[in-house]
Amino acid sequence: MLKRVLLFSLFLVLVATFNVSVTYANGMQEDINRAVATIHAFRDMPDKSIPQEVLRRAKGVAIITVIKGGFVFSGHGGSGVVLARTRRGWSGPSAIGTGGAGFGFQIGAEQTEFVFVLNTHEAVRAFSQGGNVQLGGNVSVAAGPVGRTAEADVTPVAAVYAYSRSQGLFAGVSLTGSIIVTRNEANARYYGRAVTPSQILFGRVRAPAGARRLQRALARY
Repeated sequence: MLKRVLLFSLFLVLVATFNVSVTYANGMQEDINRAVATIHAFRDMPDKSIPQEVLRRAKGVAIITVIKGGFVFSGHGGSGVVLARTRRGWSGPSAIGTGGAGFGFQIGAEQTEFVFVLNTHEAVRAFSQGGNVQLGGNVSVAAGPVGRTAEADVTPVAAVYAYSRSQGLFAGVSLTGSIIVTRNEANARYYGRAVTPSQILFGRVRAPAGARRLQRALARY
């Protein structure tokens, strides 16, 4: 009986994770619109906001929304975009995604919005190569300073600063150690042709009009 319950729970998690992936694959513009909302949400949290100086010095930004759910077994899946600062302003967005499964006696669901501030050119290059980026693996990651009173001239202690905002029943979800992948098909659909993350992040591809709101939101820093 217990075995049947466990197998059924695993099935539900896999179905839920699959549904999340399908939902997020429906349109990259949805990811961009969520990213704009996420940036605005962080601006409206005085005590937990991303210091302006941190974003002003950023070489790039990855914004991703993750949904986690489970009963006994757990799974998470999500998607988002990454942009880089170029000589002419912010690049167009390149599509990214993540997913995974785990085990633990837990029940509930949660949506978490992540902002990863890329502090170094090496971090941007990791996202531009079109492969997998492991947070805490091939790029170092640390919790970023928060609040408008945070020291403005703090030297970054990691290639990536991580910020999160959660809604739901779980205590929290961490993407440290997770693999973030490039969604090449989503990029091709959005830009109307096959493009590489390198072309997008280094400003060699003109961003579609739908990306301008996100570029303007980031340009305020």
